[in-house]
Order: sequence, then C-alpha cells, then structure tokens
Amino acid sequence: MLIVILLFFGMTAHAQDATKQESKPYLSVRKLPDLLKWLPAPPDTTSEAFVHDIMRYMWGKTQRLDSARAAIAIRDAVWNIDSTLAEFCVPFGLEISREKTPEIYTLLERGIKTCDQIGGRAKWFYHRKRPFMRMNEHMLTRNEEAGLIHNGSYPSGHTIRGWSAALLLSEINPAAADTILARGMMYGDSRVIVGAHWQSDVDAGRLAGSAAVVTLHTCPEFLEQLAKARAEFQRLTAINKEE
Repeated sequence: MLIVILLFFGMTAHAQDATKQESKPYLSVRKLPDLLKWLPAPPDTTSEAFVHDIMRYMWGKTQRLDSARAAIAIRDAVWNIDSTLAEFCVPFGLEISREKTPEIYTLLERGIKTCDQIGGRAKWFYHRKRPFMRMNEHMLTRNEEAGLIHNGSYPSGHTIRGWSAALLLSEINPAAADTILARGMMYGDSRVIVGAHWQSDVDAGRLAGSAAVVTLHTCPEFLEQLAKARAEFQRLTAINKEE
C-alpha cells in the first residue's frame, strides 16, 4: 500500500513538473533584443511628440463616454493570459483554452510569457510617469492605480502582450489576420483610454512586441509548437465546417 501511495505522489509530482515546464518562456530575457540599444527614449515633456501624447490622452477620455468601448478597455486591463486570449476568440475564429485547443494554448501561453519579458529593463530605466499621475486624475480602471504608481510607463506592457498575441494568432490563422490585428491595435488603444499609458508608450509597446515575436522564430522549440498549433487549427476548423 505504501509503495502505491509513493508511486501516486511521484506521478503527481512528475505531472506538475511537466505543467511547469510547458508554461516556461521559450527564451530567456537575455536572448531577446535590448530595447535600450535601439528603441528611442520616450518624448521629452517640452517636445511636439509629448503634445501629441497629451492630445491622445484627451481623446482617450472622450472614448470613455462610449460605454461599449469603455467596457472593452476595462476588460483589456486584466493582466491574465486567459483573459487576453478570450478577447481574441471572435476574430481568431475559435475558442482558445487549455482544454479545447491545447496546442494553440501552449504556443500562446509560452509565447506571450516570452514577449512579456522584453519591456522590463526599459520600464525600470526610464521610469516614466504615467498619464493619470502627471495629470493628477483617476484612471477609468481605478483598481490598477496602486499597482502602477511605481511601475514605469514606457513601453506599455499590456500593449506588448496584446500585440504579440495578435501576431502569433495571425500566424496560426493568416486568413483572419486583418481582424486579429485590428483587435490587437484596439488592445493597445485601451491603455490610452483608461489613462494607464501615453500614446508613445503604446507605440513603443507595439515595436517591442514585434521584435520579441521575430526573435521567437529563432527558437526551434517555438517553431515546432507553431506547426502543432497550425495543424490543430486546421483540424478543428475542418470539423466545424463538416458540422
């Protein structure tokens, strides 16, 4: 009986280790491009570019008056991979989940975790003040404020996540790339709307996310999983057409 119990716990631990292994980034942050070496610094507060940031901040506040767009911005603020992927299900054409699309989910989970890492050093280096702090106003998502006060604004981490997700999903379903990428653009705009980021933060986040996704293609393990994800998508969409 004792042997059976030990075997059970051993198998459970092995399964847990496998799950942890699957959720690791494909590449370490050291293998990603260094934003400080090529991404321009955020706009100086006396520059024309910063005037544009202010204008876009004001634009974002007008978007809050649209209840439907405000609701999307609030959902996009949730820092959770499952929540992010849920926002792309409609343009992608399939529900994305660990249970229903395991190969696609694995690619996105590990791919997004890889891309998430690229902005950290620049955020710390520039430590740019966020719009709601500089304007001394509350965000649309007030629950975020306490966690963002000491977190640099440039580049936008949410935008890196949303844009990299859009790029990866477009590779799996290129026929729907236009709608997927449009949703990816909205994801970044949501950060301006809630008052978490300046437009230049969002623009930098899109560049950073693109660089991270390009670098993913140097990883054989990622390319192998991408092939599995594409095959799974083709199989599931073929089944849906038959039904």
